[in-house]
Amino acid sequence: MRQAEFDGRGSRIRWTESEGEGAALVHVHGLGAMSAVYHAHVAGHPALAGRRQLFVDLPGHGISDRPADFGYTLEDHAGALAAALDAAGVTGAELVAHSMGGAVAIVLADRRPDLVTRLVLTEANLDPNPVPTAGSSGIASYTEEEFVHGGGFAAVLERVGPLWAATMRLTDPLGLHRTAIGLVRGTEPTMRELLMKLPVDRTYLLGGLDDSLPGRAGLVGSGVRVVTIPDAGHNIMFDAPAAFVREVAGPAAV
Repeated sequence: MRQAEFDGRGSRIRWTESEGEGAALVHVHGLGAMSAVYHAHVAGHPALAGRRQLFVDLPGHGISDRPADFGYTLEDHAGALAAALDAAGVTGAELVAHSMGGAVAIVLADRRPDLVTRLVLTEANLDPNPVPTAGSSGIASYTEEEFVHGGGFAAVLERVGPLWAATMRLTDPLGLHRTAIGLVRGTEPTMRELLMKLPVDRTYLLGGLDDSLPGRAGLVGSGVRVVTIPDAGHNIMFDAPAAFVREVAGPAAV
């Protein structure tokens, strides 16, 4: 386990990593998740053998600190992720980022182009104000007081089901709520607009069980490679690990 201070007040972002060569693969989890839980099972695949890989937990999540005076916006998370990569001596990384983590990765690539050469985004959030059924919208529908102290956190854990709840219950309720608020608010320009103008290799992975991606033509027209993974839902790395590894490794490695 490694760590780096991220807020100027002693709070630390933490990650685990495996040694290797070439551009580092940096795994970034989604809302209420943990990077190792969602990505470590694919890291040992032969197609990824020999790569340096980092499994970073964002503030408020997993093994990282959860300061009460942190904003937990997408920009805040991107700053913390940059602190981790700087401390790890990583430049020119390939970010493998899921859902909310994909939005953070986009912001990081825009703000710190020295840190990122490639994005592999798994069902990443691209637009503010997601549909009411989304996890972030459900969390953000509570006030902070209701969610943290009024039973909202427990109600959401019950509603999301045992798989997501397994990691969400380890997330700081305050950090989770503020992160959801930040994700619903989005960025200006939007994450989609930032992604479309980024001068890096960009792949967007879409689960085929709900093969709907608003604005797909615009993404493709801007150079984003959109790949539908058959028989997979939101958690493509669980539903179709072989296809997921193939896309992470890239055409030169398979």
